[in-house]
Amino acid sequence: MKALLDRARSFRRRVDFEGDEYRKLAVGQFPEALFITCSDSRVIPALITGARPGEIFELRNAGNIVPPHGEHGQHSAASGEAATIEYALQVLGVQDVVVCGHSHCGAMGAITHGADLSGLPQVDAWLDHARPGLEPALGDAGATGDFALREVVQLNVRNQLDVLHGYPVVRRLLDEGRLRLHGWYYEIDTGTVHELDEDGRFRVHGS
Repeated sequence: MKALLDRARSFRRRVDFEGDEYRKLAVGQFPEALFITCSDSRVIPALITGARPGEIFELRNAGNIVPPHGEHGQHSAASGEAATIEYALQVLGVQDVVVCGHSHCGAMGAITHGADLSGLPQVDAWLDHARPGLEPALGDAGATGDFALREVVQLNVRNQLDVLHGYPVVRRLLDEGRLRLHGWYYEIDTGTVHELDEDGRFRVHGS
């Protein structure tokens, strides 16, 4: 922790806050994309994309899960995920949404291997958002180890993109041609980014 504190204390000395880039950030934010990914500390959206401050709006949680729209009723407490999506699309005018899963994912690994989460009731309840849609991959008897986890993570990305279609603002903007949805799979150990094609498969482009 001391190293983190030291770097935070020296941040102003390490970055040129006298330049125009940071002065413009004080005026407002105009991100190009909403980046939905896992809370995993090894997944750093700005590092993966090379984004500068102000270029991506992040939504992070265990397993990069998007809760279904309105699942608890109109008058119940809103979720942070729904609020972030709504704000990004309706206020910030973001035109691209990326759902990015990753290798070595603890959340998806727990589902894949049927981990006992009785001691983590909140985690267990949260993963219930994703479990039903992952049953096809969990039932693949030929998938084992890292391959099984990859299949589950990639199916989860597809499923969360489908869930996004249930948000009225997403449907409207898609119908108007003002929004694009993207699915990514990021390999922590190689840095490789696989993109979801129109045929539903993850491929590496531009390599």
